[in-house]
Amino acid sequence: MTESAREGIDIARILDASRELVFEAWTTPEHFAAWYGGDAEVPLERVSMDVRPGGAWSLVIVVPGTEMPFHGVYREVAAPERLVFTLKDATAPADVEGETVTVTFTDRGDKSTEMVFTQRGGNLTAEQYAAAEDGWDAFFDALVTRLASL
Repeated sequence: MTESAREGIDIARILDASRELVFEAWTTPEHFAAWYGGDAEVPLERVSMDVRPGGAWSLVIVVPGTEMPFHGVYREVAAPERLVFTLKDATAPADVEGETVTVTFTDRGDKSTEMVFTQRGGNLTAEQYAAAEDGWDAFFDALVTRLASL
């Protein structure tokens, strides 16, 4: 696939934690705030998660000089196997649903989990998808650190 034809993000990681714990890290405000945003601050009081189909989520990443709000709606919640939710930031037009994120968690035994992440929607340019993928990679590095501390 050429860069100009890029339509989304695909990332797979093997995590040294049970899938129940990984799922909890995605669905509990205290855990989500600790890793979403990578090294940036995500104040816990600025995180809201109604983890059920149709429930909304939102948070704000705070970096020096700016705040970056993100929000969306959960479409599927199948604990601890799968999450599907929409994702929008402040730059997304009001009339679009945003990107769709799907995360699956597969138990690999020995308390390890394969996490497969996809983001689709066609709302970003190839360059924006590349930057977003770099961001998710940093977030997932922070997730590894968070899981190791639990």
